[in-house]
Amino acid sequence: MKNNLIIAGVPRAGKSTLSHQLSSRYGYQHISMDAIIAGFEKCFPETGVNTYSGLSSMDTLRMISGKMAPFVRAMLDSAEYDEFAPGMVLDMYQLLPEDYMKYIHGANCEICYLITSDVTPEERFSIQKRYDTEKDYTFYKSDEELREGAVNIVEQSKLIKEQCLQYGLPYLETAKNREQVFAQFLQSISDARS
Repeated sequence: MKNNLIIAGVPRAGKSTLSHQLSSRYGYQHISMDAIIAGFEKCFPETGVNTYSGLSSMDTLRMISGKMAPFVRAMLDSAEYDEFAPGMVLDMYQLLPEDYMKYIHGANCEICYLITSDVTPEERFSIQKRYDTEKDYTFYKSDEELREGAVNIVEQSKLIKEQCLQYGLPYLETAKNREQVFAQFLQSISDARS
């Protein structure tokens, strides 16, 4: 098993939750790429990394994925975390499988995508309402905004699933039985580390 993990996928699919579990259970250094992207947006607008650029959600996903994938590769190539076993777990929303394959594949990392493609947007909305807490940015959004977001999340999940199948990359459907899915994934990590 490679030293670093990327947990990628759509918003509110459990990336941070699973990454925190990997960190606390196995000692991975958890890095939130959402926080790094927010830093790029605020401090380096000249990079064009902008979640709120006025593009559609799908075009924003493609644009940021294409810009951040080479950055992630540079992080991995720095070997900063290779001296630790295990290294880092990055949780990252805006990383499409096609950009992972183009820029990151072959680096010292494994990847797994978390998606919710097997539900309708209305089911996705209900799931989000069930899991949202005051710590989540979506907790303060209106139901109308959340329903629109649910449409985007299902659409993005289907694209990610299609690309994962095309490139042979692992993905987990987390809309149903999330805790069971996470437990099985954590067990597979434990088995791989043995």
